[in-house]
Amino acid sequence: MEAVPSSTAPAKATVLRVAALCGSLRKDSWHRGLIRAAEELCQESIPGLHIDHVDISGLPMANPDLETDDGDGFPPDVEAFRDRVRAADCFIFASPEYNYSITATLKNALDWASRGKKSCWADKAAAIVCAGGSFGGGRAAFHLRQIGVFLDLHFINKPELHVKAYEHPPKFDADGNLIHAETRERLRQVLLSLQAFALRLQPK
Repeated sequence: MEAVPSSTAPAKATVLRVAALCGSLRKDSWHRGLIRAAEELCQESIPGLHIDHVDISGLPMANPDLETDDGDGFPPDVEAFRDRVRAADCFIFASPEYNYSITATLKNALDWASRGKKSCWADKAAAIVCAGGSFGGGRAAFHLRQIGVFLDLHFINKPELHVKAYEHPPKFDADGNLIHAETRERLRQVLLSLQAFALRLQPK
């Protein structure tokens, strides 16, 4: 008897869109370098994960006076930013530590996307990567986790990546590119953990 071709097509692999936000405005920032490295790692060895670097440098400071439609309308740049946040499946935040906290730039972005009738962040997975001095930006990461509680963000707990950028051997070159193989592998493990957690949170 001739076999009957199956009408069931193979399941299409899920591709997760990761919105990557950098809290530093500096052109040669280590945190921009971490995001570039994440993009490269996804292209090289993590199928199903796509990094979308969302530039937050041009957002106006959060101000309810700029809102319309009873608080649910926003300036064009903010609307475009909120659309990209809503479209993301998960997030990676690359944040320096300023005065034991995250930067004003990143806090401003978090605030804008939390405004309106529904937060754009809610019920999605997220990861944090930091670089800095002796704590490697760890206090900024801790503060961001506290903010995420109110935003209903779900951060991965392990592994953590707090890069002690001033210690030998060098972790970044003069242009902010990640050049340290061990740190690069640690970043890859963060991305794999984020991917697994985000897939668990996907609607069934």
